[in-house]
Amino acid sequence: MTVSAQRILPDMPPTQVPVAGGGMFPVRRVYCVGRNYVDHIREMKEADERDPPFFFQKPRDAVVCDGAHVPYPPFTADFQFEVELVIAIGLAGRNIPVGRALDHVWGYAAGIDLTRRDRQRDARDLRLPWEVGKSFDASAPCGPISRARDARHFKGCAITLSVNGSERQRGDIGQMIWSVPEVIAQLSQQVTLAAGDLVYTGTPAGVGPVVPGDLISAQIDGLPSLTITITPTEA
Repeated sequence: MTVSAQRILPDMPPTQVPVAGGGMFPVRRVYCVGRNYVDHIREMKEADERDPPFFFQKPRDAVVCDGAHVPYPPFTADFQFEVELVIAIGLAGRNIPVGRALDHVWGYAAGIDLTRRDRQRDARDLRLPWEVGKSFDASAPCGPISRARDARHFKGCAITLSVNGSERQRGDIGQMIWSVPEVIAQLSQQVTLAAGDLVYTGTPAGVGPVVPGDLISAQIDGLPSLTITITPTEA
C-alpha cells in the first residue's frame, strides 16, 4: 500500500534578492563576519585586533530588499545599523584555498546588519550566543546584487551609510582585516558553502542608533544603493 505524502503546512515563500539588470538571486543561508574593521573593533572596545575572524548566522527570511519598511524590533531600546559589503556565493565548496576563493563569488551587494545592540552586549557579557542581538525579523537588508566582473575592484572602494541624509559611516573595503578571499576561505573550513549563500563581511566605525521614521541609505562604490525606512514597532 502506498501512502501519499500529505502537506500539513502551506509552502514557505522563497527568499530572493533582485539582481541588478534583471533576475532574482535565491538565498540559501546568511552568514556574517564579526569584527572585521580595526576602527570598529576600537569603537566597540570588545576584542583584540589580531583575533581570527568568527561568524554568526541570520535566518534567510531576515533578508529584506531595497525600499523595505523595517519595523523597529521588540525587545530593544538600542536599535543600530552596520553597513557591510555582501558576498553572493555562486559555486559550492569546502576548504576553499584563498587563491581560488573568488571563483566561488557570483556577485556583490550593499547590505546592512541591523542589531539590537543592548541585547548583543548583554549576551557578550554573559558569554552567550549573539543571536538575540543579531538574528531577528528583517535584520539583514540587502541591496540588488551585481554580478562579479572584476572582484579586484572591491579590494579598495568607499563604503558609506547615511541616516536622513546625514553621513554616519564612512570607510573603505580595503580596510577589512580579512579580505573577501580570506573570509570565504576561513568560512569554508567551518561549513560547506553553496550557491545562494550570502556573506556579510563586517562594518567600519560609526555605528549608531535609529528610531521610527529614519531613512537609512547604504552605498558602496560600484554597487546599487540600498535604502530602508524604519517604521514603528508592529503591534
